Parts: sequence; structure tokens; C-alpha cells
Amino acid sequence: DTTINRVYRNPYRGIRSNYRGMPTDCPQRDERQGWLGDRTAGALGESYIFDNGLLYAKWLQDIEDTQRGDGALSDVAPNYWPVYNDDVTWPSAYIVIAQMLYERFGNLQPIVKHYDSMKKWLDHVRDNYMVDYIVTRDYYGDWCMPPESPEMIHSQDPARVTDGRLVGTSFFYRLLNMMARFAAVAGHEEDIPAYLEQAARVKDAYNRMFLNPETGQYANNTVSAGLLSLVQGLVPDTLKQKVFDELVRRTEVDFDSHVSTGMIGMQFMMRGLSRYGRPDLALTLATNRTYPSWGYMIDRGATTIWELWNGDTADPAMNSGNHLMQLGDLIAWDWENLAGIQADPAAPGFKHILMKPDFPQGLEWVDASYESMYGMIGSHWKRTGGGLSWSVEIPANTTATLRVPASDVSQVEADGKPLAENPALTDVRASDGFVTFEAGSGSYRFLVGK
Repeated sequence: DTTINRVYRNPYRGIRSNYRGMPTDCPQRDERQGWLGDRTAGALGESYIFDNGLLYAKWLQDIEDTQRGDGALSDVAPNYWPVYNDDVTWPSAYIVIAQMLYERFGNLQPIVKHYDSMKKWLDHVRDNYMVDYIVTRDYYGDWCMPPESPEMIHSQDPARVTDGRLVGTSFFYRLLNMMARFAAVAGHEEDIPAYLEQAARVKDAYNRMFLNPETGQYANNTVSAGLLSLVQGLVPDTLKQKVFDELVRRTEVDFDSHVSTGMIGMQFMMRGLSRYGRPDLALTLATNRTYPSWGYMIDRGATTIWELWNGDTADPAMNSGNHLMQLGDLIAWDWENLAGIQADPAAPGFKHILMKPDFPQGLEWVDASYESMYGMIGSHWKRTGGGLSWSVEIPANTTATLRVPASDVSQVEADGKPLAENPALTDVRASDGFVTFEAGSGSYRFLVGK
């Protein structure tokens, strides 16, 4: 798809021009600062384009160096601008990026090195801004969602603005669970029960305050409110489908299948839609050419990514044409959901690979490769009449779980043989419209259907 390919080239330029010993927000005006919030999800997508493991391991030290004695972190690192707003979403990059470095590069050292500092920051938030297990402090909200008027920077419509307490508390819940995992891998097992108990109390308080179980709506029912609740694990199992259906309805009906989130919601939008069964809607968002969309930026001459969805019409007080904050998880979605190249969190550094492309209708082919620490991972699929052809490359000393859309094992061939008869493939099983199997290193070609 020409839009996907052109949009991909824009962040490539933007990322490259913003790496300077630290990841910055923009290279061209009086700011050029290492804003944490811009890279909370961005660092993951960037890691598919550039080998950024050492850059971000270094940046975590810059973040710790901003920490005050009371545990507060600056929203900018290095803190040339000392911005201590005691937000949760911006400094969450400290913990989220440490997890990225572990899962993507197998680098445990940042977690070990910064564990005490991360814990101190979470304690600071809890002790100063938590009331009845709800985080009451949020400074930025869902920053720069598309406003109701083209000349505006920030929306003034309460129906568009996501409750800051929901934003901060949902992030805090996810961070508690991440820290429980960090405690397990970094030798602090004694901390795990406290993290998990606190997370359980936060989840209960959160749903009592924000969830309407009859409608599947959170707070004032912005798309971000439902999305943040769903993908960060706060929605009760029995209501997940209802919450997802509601945020899809709002996106398709109320916003004409366009984005309605700011940079916080966009961190989860694309992968969230795919995870819960609507990769087709994610593809629509990725390929839209009307406002608000990345394609709209391209049609207005953008060669990078704008700071604002309406950067061509908004008050020029925020005027950057080379920001990455609205990119969200688009690049990660390109690789993990379109190409199906994803690190298994249980086997860091791509020791085990999850290869489960979405194969969304509307795309005829995807061709991608990623140079992991074990070697090249390749994924090339294309439509063949009524079926699919998928060529896969799995590097030495790794294994992979692969999944294709088929209702029965007999519908799948591997290297010219029935899938079940190929000795290189194991644990073959069919469930819920997919055939899943395990493979070792090597090159394979699969045919699905006709």
C-alpha cells in the first residue's frame, strides 16, 4: 500500500534526525529536548528500524540522573529543562523502555541497574498522589487529540477530553505489574507480593470509579478511555468484548473510522485493534488520507510526522513539522502485526519468535526482515487467488511459533508437503480459525488454501 510505505519513510527521517546521543522531540526549533512521553511507545517501533539498544540504555541513566531526593523524575532527560510535573505517563518511559530493552535485546542490565530508582519513583507517586488507590495527578492528559476546531491546539470539549485520573491510574496499574516482573528477574522476589496486591486494589478501585458495566463504557466514553483500560489489563474478563465493541463503535460511527486519540491513546491503538480482532480497522486508520491521519499529513507535503494532527491549520504556537509523538504504535504494528515479527516476552532477545501476521484484507503482500541479535528474521507473504503464500526465515539458535488463518491442518502445506507430515514442524494444532505450530531455525514456505 503506497500510503503505508510513504508513512513508514516519514518516521524514518524523523527518528534519524532526532537521535543525538539522546532521543529528542524535534531537531529544528528552540526545543530539541529529550521529552520522555514522546518515546514511551516510540522506542519500541524505532527498534525495528534502527539498532537503538545502546542509545536507550544510556538514556535511562539520563532519566535516573534527573531524580530528586523525594523520588520525582523530570519529564525531560537530560533535564536541561527541569520539568517536574509529577505526571505518570511521561516518566513511565523509564520503566517501559527498560522492558523494551530486555524483551528486544535480551539486556537485563538496565532493569537491575535502575530497579531501586524506579521503585523510588513509584513510591513517590503512591505516597503523594494516590487517594483510595486512584492516582489523582495527571498533567498532560491524552496530549493533543484532534480538537473540535481546526485552528485549536488543545480541545476544550469535555466529551473529547479523557479524565486525567483514568489516564494516570491506568498507567500506574500497568507499571505495578511490570515492576512485579522486574522484581522476579532482577532478584527482588520479596517485592512481588506488594506490587501484585497494590495492583489488585488499584484495579478494583478503578473499575468502581470509572466503569459502567451495563454499557461497557469507561468515564466519559472517549476512545482512549476504553482503549487504555482494555490494553493495560483493567477490564474484567466478562466485559472485554463489550468494552472493545464500544470503542470500535465510537471509532467507526462517531469518528468515521479515523483516529480520535492523542499521543497517549495512540500508543496502543493499532496493536489494540489487532489484538481484539479488528486489524481491518487498524489498516483503515493506517491508510486514511483525510483528516485526521498520517496520510493527510503526506497529502499536505509532510516528509516527517507533525506535532499536531491539524498541524497545517492550528495556532502556530505549536508548530513543529518534525515530531514523532503522534506516531503512536504504528511502526510496531507494521512489524508485529502486518509482518508478524515479534519477540516472545518469555524468551527475551528473539530467542523465541512469535510470527503471527494479521493478513488483513486490503493488503496483497507484506515483505519485511529484521536483523536480530541471532541473525535475520524474514517474513514475506502474498495473496495467491483464494489463499496465501508465506515465506519465513528463522535464524540459527532460535525457535518460533507460527500461525496461519486456516480452519483445518489439511489446508496448509509446508515446503511442498502437508503440514502435519513435515518433521521440521511440531505441536501442530487447529483452533478458532487458525493453525498454529512450532518451528526451528531455517527457511520455510507455507501455502494456505488455494
